[in-house]
Amino acid sequence: MQNFVVSARKHRPATFETVVGQSHITTTLKNAIRTNHLAQAFLFCGPRGVGKTTCARILAKTINCENLSTETEACDECKSCLSYQNNNSFNVHELDAASNNSVDDIRLLNEQVRIPPHYGTFKVYIIDEVHMLSTQAFNAFLKTLEEPPPYAIFILATTEKHKIIPTILSRCQIFDFNRIKINDIADQLEKIAKLESIPFEVEGLRVIAQKADGGMRDALSMFDMIGTFSQNQGITYAQVISNLHILDSDYYFKIISHVLQGDGSSLLLLFNEILIQGFDGHLFSLGLADHIRNLLVASDPSTISLLDASEEKQKQYLEQASKASPGLYLNMLNLISEVDVQYKNSKNQRLLVELCMLKMANLKVAILNQEVEKKKNEFKQPNEVVAFKTLPPPTLKDNSVRLDRSQFKTTPNVKSISNPNPPQLHLEESGASSQVEKKTEKLELSKVGIEAAKKAYLEWHKNRHHQSVSSWKIAGFEMVEGTRISLTFANDIGLEMFENEKPALYKFFIENFDVAPEFEAKVSANLVSQNSKPYTNGEKISFLSKKYPKLAELRSRLFLDTND
Repeated sequence: MQNFVVSARKHRPATFETVVGQSHITTTLKNAIRTNHLAQAFLFCGPRGVGKTTCARILAKTINCENLSTETEACDECKSCLSYQNNNSFNVHELDAASNNSVDDIRLLNEQVRIPPHYGTFKVYIIDEVHMLSTQAFNAFLKTLEEPPPYAIFILATTEKHKIIPTILSRCQIFDFNRIKINDIADQLEKIAKLESIPFEVEGLRVIAQKADGGMRDALSMFDMIGTFSQNQGITYAQVISNLHILDSDYYFKIISHVLQGDGSSLLLLFNEILIQGFDGHLFSLGLADHIRNLLVASDPSTISLLDASEEKQKQYLEQASKASPGLYLNMLNLISEVDVQYKNSKNQRLLVELCMLKMANLKVAILNQEVEKKKNEFKQPNEVVAFKTLPPPTLKDNSVRLDRSQFKTTPNVKSISNPNPPQLHLEESGASSQVEKKTEKLELSKVGIEAAKKAYLEWHKNRHHQSVSSWKIAGFEMVEGTRISLTFANDIGLEMFENEKPALYKFFIENFDVAPEFEAKVSANLVSQNSKPYTNGEKISFLSKKYPKLAELRSRLFLDTND
């Protein structure tokens, strides 16, 4: 029985042209060979399975080729190329630093470097996993790496560049290998499937490429495994997701569809079906977050190229992305991201994911309600919009009057509920006073006048048995501009009284004049009239001193003073 050779070895690139996804490196190396600008030491670093060792071997073979092609590729026919292909070349030496990492191993390497090549131009030393060398081995390697013989070239390969000491890094020409793109891996798998005459579905190969996470070797290993399982049936999408234990992307489309419909029951049933199949809730939440991210990207056709998906999947993303606004998908992404943070510390992880999906299902309803309210506010009449700039109404200490901004809306031809007995306003027209009867319609403040409004408010106070009527009588009312009213009080006591009764004052003007004014309050000592009764201690002393001059003289002699 013939031995089976895995695809990673059987279809390993043999030329720079066949290296997948590293064109920036292969182009540089070919130009260096063409112009004879080869460095003495190279460092190839990058993730696993991206072609570091492969490029090192291709470089070693190419620089010793006797008949280079016009594209700077090895001929695979000369003595040097044939000896390399037969693994008996004395010009190429490979060292595994994972198992040969001591000082003695490096000393032996230094001794071998002194021997020139039997034929060819260069002796190439490929040291794989070079970061595994000990610090002493690195130090022993420094001198040879810095000043090697003209025929010696060192190619170091590693997946962990940060573990290499800086003195080694400074002596090497560093090449950073990228993760191979999903499209490049899928195209390479398609070529291999055709060469091996294996039936395949493009979507199945793309799933393998996504699962490989940028590594061609991992992708080829999964390709062999699924090909062996399917035998003559070929590589299909269903077999790939079944063998690799990947949740079908259709589940995510169904989840978002139920979310947009607000169908919480279907969400719970579908999530239960996913758990029964053996999928982890955390991995499901991560996959859902990635799906929502793709919907956000697909919300704008200009960014659709950022999706690592086939054209059919891109159309599917575009269709679902158009069913909701990007803001809604962004809020969903915020919710599902919280699950990733809280999952490990949660005592009930299933409930955490279910609660997140139910929140997402109700998210659209909440946003729609906000949009409806916004539309309603846009169509409100100008007199329905109330702005509080100077003194917003505070809450009362007692529960006698509570002011709610929702009461500021106009209610024409409707009787006031909170004040069933509106005050009677006394107006003076043409020198004659006429009493205004109770009306169901709101009065206009500009026609009634601020003084008449003040008298009506005092009457309202009297009906409600307020003890501050006297302070309101001497208070000054003045219309400044628009609906702004300036109030002047004789002392700080009046100002404090205003602060306490401000909600009632707002309520009075809203219910009787359909106006929500802005109040400006200040204190003026000149406001106290002769007819007004003294209120504070200072006012009482001042009143008695004017009435009895000897009291003022006695107060001066005794240096008496009072506190207001």
